[in-house]
Amino acid sequence: MMKHYLPGLMMILLLLSGSVTAGTRIAVLGFELNDITSLPNTPEERIRTASIKHLLEQALAQRGDYQIIQISPAAQEAANAGFGYLFRFDDEVAELGARFGADWVIAAQHSKPSFLFSYLMAHLIDTRAKKRVADFDIELKGNHETVTRRGVKSLAGKIDGTIFGYEIR
Repeated sequence: MMKHYLPGLMMILLLLSGSVTAGTRIAVLGFELNDITSLPNTPEERIRTASIKHLLEQALAQRGDYQIIQISPAAQEAANAGFGYLFRFDDEVAELGARFGADWVIAAQHSKPSFLFSYLMAHLIDTRAKKRVADFDIELKGNHETVTRRGVKSLAGKIDGTIFGYEIR
């Protein structure tokens, strides 16, 4: 008799834990800096943008049982036909992620239209369906580390929530 309740009980426990992402393989591509300010691509902004990938991987790992799949910068560069290419072409991102065994890939840009604010713009790509599932835009007001970390944490929450909703369907 107890055997019939076990699947339902397991689903309830998974829902209460907030995540059914056990074993979910996710890759985060390096963020491209799209700095359109009057003084673009300063060394500080390039360093900040380069740090976002690692911060997002950490934030995702803290949110769920994700297996972070590493796609080397060389492999990303080889798949990228130019600035913004992977950000625009989901099928290329899906193929790249699938080659490395990822279920999901984040293709993203750090867009900086002003010295006062910038945006983390990310696409969540399902490699199995070979399609974009969601777009995220997180505004960062300021450019210090705390603002960046807070924005990345918010982005990770939105990504996790989307994957969670997608996988329990």
